[in-house]
Amino acid sequence: VQLQASGGGLVQAGGSLRLSCAASGRTFNAMGWFRQAPGDERQFVAAINRSGSTIAYADSVEGRFTIARDNAKNTVYLQMNSLQPEDTAVYYCAGGLVVSPRATYDYWGQGTLVTVSS
Repeated sequence: VQLQASGGGLVQAGGSLRLSCAASGRTFNAMGWFRQAPGDERQFVAAINRSGSTIAYADSVEGRFTIARDNAKNTVYLQMNSLQPEDTAVYYCAGGLVVSPRATYDYWGQGTLVTVSS
């Protein structure tokens, strides 16, 4: 089982990026994104269930980020708009059973770095 994240990069404040995470080897009911900034703990960003009927966002990204998934491609996306320097972090995708900030995710991708300059 592998989760391959991509799409990170350097962007100016106010800009946008779209992250992708392709899963292989199995499908997950819940797929999510987490991030970890230097010196900080990893934090929940967003998650979505297989049908797209249940979505959760962290308060800090609500209204700016959008999570979506393409089940045919076994891929989850994170569209990030209005990026701010405080969004700078390594972003990780994860696969699990439950859409919840407090759920346990069993599988993790390698992370992709997002840097937002002011």
